Amino acid sequence: MRIHVVDHPLVAHKLSTLRDERTDSPTFRRLADELVTLLAYEATRDVRTETVEITTPVAVTQGVRLSHPRPLVVPILRAGLGMLDGMTRLLPTAEVGFLGMVRNEETLQAETYASRMPEDLSGRQVYVVDPMLATGGTLVAAIRLLIERGADDVTALCLLAAPEGVARMEKDLARQPVTVVTAAVDDHLNEHGYIVPGLGDAGDRLYGTAGD
Repeated sequence: MRIHVVDHPLVAHKLSTLRDERTDSPTFRRLADELVTLLAYEATRDVRTETVEITTPVAVTQGVRLSHPRPLVVPILRAGLGMLDGMTRLLPTAEVGFLGMVRNEETLQAETYASRMPEDLSGRQVYVVDPMLATGGTLVAAIRLLIERGADDVTALCLLAAPEGVARMEKDLARQPVTVVTAAVDDHLNEHGYIVPGLGDAGDRLYGTAGD
């Protein structure tokens, strides 16, 4: 497993506004969308392509296109939905799956409550999107499920990561074909499992607190 922290002034600028508690939900959604597209640009550097012959207005030449099978983008519900448009803007021909996971409060393990994606992911590059890599439990469980279905190249895009989550992924996915792309690795997790300094609850800041 490897981790890539995107060091770019536009990434830092947008992330700073996302962190600000005064940023309202509409602005937060817009900036998160823009930030994901910047992260996706870095995350897709190794997307698989094939050579094709094309004809320009001047001559015949060689070009490239995304190879088959197409990449699969998988947002983890619900907060991952706020990253989907930013990802598919860069990969409009990618297929989209959905994965809902929740922590069992008795076993403390992540459990799947919703899944909509191919059973066979053999030869697929998969991009998992989830705003926060905190403890790492949910992301590890999601990636293991994808690999069990045959995915041979998984990239996780996160707005923020905590060192505890990174360490868990490095331990649990040590020899797996996994990359994490994030805007920053913050200082630590607090006693409530929030990333510090972080940006709060990404789901609530994207969509509000309906249901509370």
